[in-house]
Amino acid sequence: MVIPPQNDVDVHANDLNFVAIAENGQLVGFNVLVGGGLAMTHGDKSTYPRKASDFGFIPLESTLDVAAAVVTTQRDWGNRVNRKNAKTKYTLERVGVDNFKAEVEKRAGVTFQDSRPYEFTDRGDRFGWVEGIDGKYHLTVFIENGRILDYPGKTLKTGCAEIAKIHKGDFRLTANQNLIIAGVPPQDKDKVEALAREHGLIAPSVSNQRLDSMACVALPTCPLAMAEAERYLPDAVTELEGLLAKHGLEEDSVIFRVTGCPNGCGRAMLSEVGLVGKGPGKYNLHLGGNREGTRIPRMYRENY
Repeated sequence: MVIPPQNDVDVHANDLNFVAIAENGQLVGFNVLVGGGLAMTHGDKSTYPRKASDFGFIPLESTLDVAAAVVTTQRDWGNRVNRKNAKTKYTLERVGVDNFKAEVEKRAGVTFQDSRPYEFTDRGDRFGWVEGIDGKYHLTVFIENGRILDYPGKTLKTGCAEIAKIHKGDFRLTANQNLIIAGVPPQDKDKVEALAREHGLIAPSVSNQRLDSMACVALPTCPLAMAEAERYLPDAVTELEGLLAKHGLEEDSVIFRVTGCPNGCGRAMLSEVGLVGKGPGKYNLHLGGNREGTRIPRMYRENY
């Protein structure tokens, strides 16, 4: 589920998505997107990344019925012979988007309306403090690679533990590997921020490029990894920062992602510049996605 204009969950990476539509400040329903997915297999052309298809708008009260209908249609129509082609995206390609959509309408007892207009402008998290409609505050902090550990001069794990001693709300992980300290009452805001700064959770300066970069775990943790991703990303971002500065673009950034294998957990196939692991020290370089996350990049160079 996503609230425009932020596509902060990468809707086109998922089987089923709900794009929130509001009118006069009230949620009235969702545009439903079905059949996204990024995983593929090197050398197997029957596997490929795919954007989700826009089925149309549904009113709020139909949400659960439509969700159940999509899930059960995929359950009954999906490929149960070849696991590599079992995802919803392949079912849509095999039976046709219109046929799948009609079956969902039949099972849910609804008719999709024309999609309501919306616009994505970015995919990054909104760092810093945001006030919620309930008067409580939410602090989003950058966590490189999502690793909440204690480092020299940056004790992230200890900082979270110290904040937890006074915080009555939630700690939420974002789809971009960052952390939201959520539900902070106004009287605790200064105390939470002071602890976050003391332990390096609020960094003094992080480039826009580093904020817009991400990698999957890959080696040595993931048995499917073919190349480095998480451990390589910080140095790769430093190189990118240097290139941007060289051309006077140090305040700009590109959506840069590295994934250690073609299963795509790093969501490189929705990036502007993506590296997909092919072997030790080797990547397929994909270019041409967009900032909004609505376009699949194409392979520019193999075994780069």
